[in-house]
Amino acid sequence: MRRPEDEDENDDDRRTRSLAGLAFLLLLLVIGLAMTQKLKAVSNLEDCLMSGRSNCAPIDTDALAR
Repeated sequence: MRRPEDEDENDDDRRTRSLAGLAFLLLLLVIGLAMTQKLKAVSNLEDCLMSGRSNCAPIDTDALAR
């Protein structure tokens, strides 16, 4: 038979592993969203350049003011 202490330790370990897995999935989600936004920005710039326009890159007005 199992002792109650062993069951408590197993429950704690299982809970810790579950929380670690959830944190890992959330990290993957955030990384995926960041990559999607970056790829969309690059795609928009590429579409602009492929259409033959030459003023596709955004102008940093803060750098011009210095």
